[in-house]
Amino acid sequence: MAGTVLVLNSGSSSLKYSLVEPDSGRSVFDGIVERIGEDASTAKLRLGETKIEREGRVPDHEAALRLAFDLVAEAGESLSQLGLVAVGHRVVHGGPNLYRPTIVDDKLVEELRELAPLAPLHNPPAVLGIEVARKVLPDLPHVAVFDTAFFHDLPAAAANYAIDREVAQKWRIRRYGFHGTSHEFVSRQAAEFLGAPVESLNQIVLHLGNGASASAIAAGKPIDTSMGLTPMEGLVMGTRSGDIDPGIISYLWRTAGMGLDEIETMLNRRSGMFGLSGDGDLRAVQQRIASGDEIAQQAYEVYIHRLRKYIGAYLALLGHVDVISFTAGVGENDTRVRRDALSGLTRLGIEVDEHLNDSPDRGARRISAEKSPTTVLVIPTDEELAIARASTTVV
Repeated sequence: MAGTVLVLNSGSSSLKYSLVEPDSGRSVFDGIVERIGEDASTAKLRLGETKIEREGRVPDHEAALRLAFDLVAEAGESLSQLGLVAVGHRVVHGGPNLYRPTIVDDKLVEELRELAPLAPLHNPPAVLGIEVARKVLPDLPHVAVFDTAFFHDLPAAAANYAIDREVAQKWRIRRYGFHGTSHEFVSRQAAEFLGAPVESLNQIVLHLGNGASASAIAAGKPIDTSMGLTPMEGLVMGTRSGDIDPGIISYLWRTAGMGLDEIETMLNRRSGMFGLSGDGDLRAVQQRIASGDEIAQQAYEVYIHRLRKYIGAYLALLGHVDVISFTAGVGENDTRVRRDALSGLTRLGIEVDEHLNDSPDRGARRISAEKSPTTVLVIPTDEELAIARASTTVV
């Protein structure tokens, strides 16, 4: 067997894991442990045709990782026999200086801790996952792969916010962008699908899931992206607000008496589709729309309106667009979102074929009309494979 990479994505109460063959792209196994530290934790593993689920309290992330290995053994495989060469860790925020895949050492862990204020919901769990994995698998190289890396060299016009320059420099405030591993992977897969060099294409990539982001990519390099200093900016998401007037924050602080932590929690966890409709899952929102729910309909219209604004903005920035790709959970599976996001754009060279869009196919596929100058694709993302391949570049 070719060398494999164990890819870990640690959340505050979850641990996603996947063993990937970087050369072939094959996932040997994958799974998740959820509700870590709660009384009703769950663990899942998929290895080939074998699927295992367990319930019962998992006290911490170390126990979660050891449980994952136990499930692999229960499925008939030994981790020591699977050619493991590295552990790749998804780290959401690399700040201004960390953007290349980087071997983890004690110094890097400290740097990641210092970046916690830039990503308070994401970086602390990533550090925890790294510490646990280094303890459980001490003889393997561990590699940090950063969500922000692809967008590190954004043009200054896109990266800079129009605020006091000295304040921005002192506090490292700029547009960092996120979902970078997905945007890079999908843009390259789109070029491969079309049989064209990635350097020859202008692309818009729409990563639409519970978290959502858009990017404009020219000749393989991003020139703009919707997320900013944090993953909160941009598109309407499951529970995150996306773009808002920053004056809302001071208004709520002064007038409503809300504390900054309370406002931040609202914008991260009680906004987006959840804030608009009471449901953060777009599938549930669409079911409510089908039954005539006006609140759900209005929430969906806000979601689509924001999405179309970004598509239009990126059309203007790029001048022309060769390919638009939908990816992630919503982008890959929601035919209505894809249709509504691009409807009425025929004069701009974008036309979706209804029959192709409604196809049950789940692989990479074209959904644009034959006469559409802009190709529209659905490209399944594979962030785990991207992280695994990035990890092998430094070990």
